[in-house]
Amino acid sequence: MARGGWFGRTSKNGASQAAVPDGLWSKCPVCGEISFARDVERNLKVCPKCEYHHKLPAKERLELTVDEGSFVEIDPQVTSVDPLCFPDYAEKIGRARAKTGLVDAILTGYAKIEGQPTIIGAAEFAFMGGSMGSVVGEKIVRAIELAIEERLPVTLFTANGGGARMQEGLLSLMQMAKTSAAVARLDKAGLPYIVVLTDPTMAGVYASFAALGDIIFAEPGALIGFAGRRVGNQDIGVKLPDDFQTAEFQFRCGMVDRVVPRKELRTVLGKTLAMLSGVRVHGQ
Repeated sequence: MARGGWFGRTSKNGASQAAVPDGLWSKCPVCGEISFARDVERNLKVCPKCEYHHKLPAKERLELTVDEGSFVEIDPQVTSVDPLCFPDYAEKIGRARAKTGLVDAILTGYAKIEGQPTIIGAAEFAFMGGSMGSVVGEKIVRAIELAIEERLPVTLFTANGGGARMQEGLLSLMQMAKTSAAVARLDKAGLPYIVVLTDPTMAGVYASFAALGDIIFAEPGALIGFAGRRVGNQDIGVKLPDDFQTAEFQFRCGMVDRVVPRKELRTVLGKTLAMLSGVRVHGQ
């Protein structure tokens, strides 16, 4: 009897064939290069051939960015109450929690980057597309209010391709104004606000807190914008550039201060925080 798994399988003609264990290979969605998954992991989930930056879970993002053992989560108990009793919303929330291990689409807390203290947040795209509902907005606002109280800068990673969460209706849309007002209070307090735009950052998230940073970094190739390419082509009536709404396009248009490869991001953030430490921004 032929054995399966690692040892092989039997083909239709009876010949023994080697089986490939799941998770051994990783195929890049951009260049199609097939690499050892372990090599891609070691490369911080960046394609070794074309430098495509794969999406990172929020927990993994923080592990790669902050000093070891420095992250302390805040407000882990804030949860959605399904205010509109939207059909199947509770079930979708439950599945997203089981998939990601998170209560909602963002993690916030205290941390240090290269020894520099900061209040930090990281969005989770795998949680309903990183969509912003009441919980995401509330946790961002609480993080900013804590930063003002503790006189600390705020560093925020976005990965919110889902925009405002439709299952919460106007309560979700109002988070755009709510988070923007919190950023304005942070600015008035003279504290730095650093945003790192990762793939994807779209719609109501980009139209609110994501675009308001004192310093805005972006990962290479990240999709950044409001409406997508198809909508843009229809509205404008002309063919948009091939790199429309990428990080590089936004940098050329002045919407991003610097495009930073993932390998350099921790160092760049540490130096930026050190430079801004104790310095009031906007002449405050």
